[in-house]
Amino acid sequence: MKPMLPTLSEEAPKGDEWVYEIKYDGFRVTLEWSQDQVKLVSRNGNDLTSKFPEIKNFCEEHHDTYAKFLPLVLDGELVILNTKIQANFPMLQQRNRMGNKKRIQESAEQRPVTFLAFDILKHKGKDTVELPLKKRRKHLEALPFKTGERLQLVSQYEFYDDIWEKVILHLGEGVVAKRLNSKYKEGERTNKWLKLKNWRVLSGILSSYNQENGYFSLRVFEDDVLKELGSCKHGLSSEDGETLRTFFTSKGTKKGEQYKLKPSVCVDVKCLHQQKNDLREPMFDSFRFDLSPEDCTEQKKRWDLAQFPDVNITHPDKVLWPKPGYKKRNLLLYMRRIAPYIMSFLKDKKLTVIRFPDGIHEESFFQKHLPDYAPDYVESLERDGEIYTLCQNLSTLIWFSNQGALEYHVPFERIHEQNPHEIVFDLDPPSDDDFGMAVHAAQLFKHLLDKLELVSFVKTSGGKGMQIHIPIPKDRLTYDETRAFTEKLATLLVKQEPSMFTIERLKKNRGNRLYIDYVQHAEGKTIIAPYSPRGREHATVATPLYWSEVGESLSPTDFTIENVLERVEEHGCPFANYFDVGEQQNLEHIYQLIE
Repeated sequence: MKPMLPTLSEEAPKGDEWVYEIKYDGFRVTLEWSQDQVKLVSRNGNDLTSKFPEIKNFCEEHHDTYAKFLPLVLDGELVILNTKIQANFPMLQQRNRMGNKKRIQESAEQRPVTFLAFDILKHKGKDTVELPLKKRRKHLEALPFKTGERLQLVSQYEFYDDIWEKVILHLGEGVVAKRLNSKYKEGERTNKWLKLKNWRVLSGILSSYNQENGYFSLRVFEDDVLKELGSCKHGLSSEDGETLRTFFTSKGTKKGEQYKLKPSVCVDVKCLHQQKNDLREPMFDSFRFDLSPEDCTEQKKRWDLAQFPDVNITHPDKVLWPKPGYKKRNLLLYMRRIAPYIMSFLKDKKLTVIRFPDGIHEESFFQKHLPDYAPDYVESLERDGEIYTLCQNLSTLIWFSNQGALEYHVPFERIHEQNPHEIVFDLDPPSDDDFGMAVHAAQLFKHLLDKLELVSFVKTSGGKGMQIHIPIPKDRLTYDETRAFTEKLATLLVKQEPSMFTIERLKKNRGNRLYIDYVQHAEGKTIIAPYSPRGREHATVATPLYWSEVGESLSPTDFTIENVLERVEEHGCPFANYFDVGEQQNLEHIYQLIE
C-alpha cells in the first residue's frame, strides 16, 4: 500500500479543523499485523522486518494484548529516538545498511527502533481509509500503546505554537498539520496534510559545480583549512540557477565534468542537519554577498545548527575553563544542544545556579532569586516574600549560560507540589582519588534497591562522587517518609561495611570513609541536575549512566561538556524514561520498611 503524503508548506494553517503532529526524521513504514504474521513495509514497498527484528519480536510478545484488534495495518514512522521528539536519522540509516544478523541483533538491543503510529488503515480486518481522520484517530487511541514500548502513538496537538516550541527545543525535524475531515488517499500527495520543516540555515563557500548532475558543493574553513560542508541542487529559482551556472563556467576551472572555484562567493543553504560532509534535505536559500569566505567557518556552522533563541550573547570567547581552554562559546553550544535532556529536570522547580562570570578560578556565587535585570522571558515564583527564579524555557537556560552559570541545582519537589517526586542518595568519597569507593557503594545500593523491587538510576555528580535517583509517583511519599527510608538504607550499608562507609556529618570525624548523605534529601535542599556542567577543572558534567557502566574503569573526568552530547546521541539517554518509571514505581517495600 502506497502511503498518503503531505505537501511541503512554509506557513502553518490555523483553525479548529486542523490538528498538529511531530514530524519525525525516520523511515515511513506500514506495520501489517495479522494473527499469524508481522510485517514492516517501507514507503517503496520493501520488506524491512528482518532489518528491525525488535518490532516483530515486540508484536509477538504482546500478541494477546493486541489480539482483539487484529488484523491491523498502521501507518507510521520507524525511528531511533534521542528524545521523545528528536530522532537519530544517521543511526537509523546505519542500521538499515546492516546485513549481518548478529550485528543487527546487537544494535537492536543497544539502540532499538520505535514504531510511532500516526494513522490506522485497517482495524479488526476492516479498512478504515474512507473514515475521516478524526474517527481513524479514535480507533488508533483505543489501541493499548504504552510510553517507552516499541510501539507508540504519535501525540496530537490542538495548537500549532505549542508543538512548534517543542520542536525547536528538541531540534526536531518539523510538524505535520492535518485536516480532521481528511480521508486516507493511498499514494496521493495531498494539501489536507501539510509538512513544515524546521530548517537550519548554514553558510558555505561555493567550491565546485557538477555539470552532469547539477549539484554544487560547499566548503567551510576550519583552522585555515577548507573542509567539505555538503552539496545542493534544489531550491534555486531559474534566475539564481542560471546565475550560478554562468558564474562557475566563466570563473571556474574545468576538471572532467566539474568546475572548481577558489574561495570567493558565499551562499546560504537550508537543511535539517549536517553530518560527515552530508546535508540532510538541502535547499538553496540565498546568495550571501555580505559574507567573505573567511566568515564561513566550522565554528559558525556549529552555531547555526544549534538554533539559538533570540538571547543577547556577550563575550563568547571568554575562557571559563583555562586548562582545557573551553570558552563561553563551548558552554553555550553544550547547553543549547543538551537542553532537550536537562530541561525536563529544571522545569517547574526553584532553580539555584552557581555563576562563574570570569571562569572557574575567579570569584563565584550562588543565585536563587530573580535579579532585577532579568529579561521578561525569565519566569519567577513569589513565595513567602521571596522571588525565586524558574527555568521554564530555552531562552532562560541560554540567558543563564551567558551569565556564566555553570552549575544548575534543583530541589526534589516541583513548585506546585509539597512532596518529593524522587529520592536521591548522594555518595561522597573523601577525595577525587577515592571515586572507586563511590562505585562500590553504588553497586551495593543497586543490589538493595533491586531486592526492594525499585527501579533506580545513577549518575556521576560531576565532582568526586555519584548519586542514585529513585523516581516516585506524585504525592505518594512525604519528606518525613523518604527521610525514614533513606536513613534505614544508609544505616544498613554502614553496618555492612563500617570501615568504608559513614553517615557522620562532620568531615573531621569521617576518616577515610565515604559519606552517605541522606540528610541532604530534604525540603529546601538541592541536588545537581542531570547533565549540569560543573565549575571544576576538566569541565565535567553530572552525567547519567547505565548501570552496566558502573565499574572499576569508570572516572568522572571521562564526561565533559565536549563529549557528553555525542555520548547521549550514540548510546541514548539513561534517564530517558525517568518520569514514566516514577509514576509506575511500586512503593510497597518502602512502606513496609519505614513502618
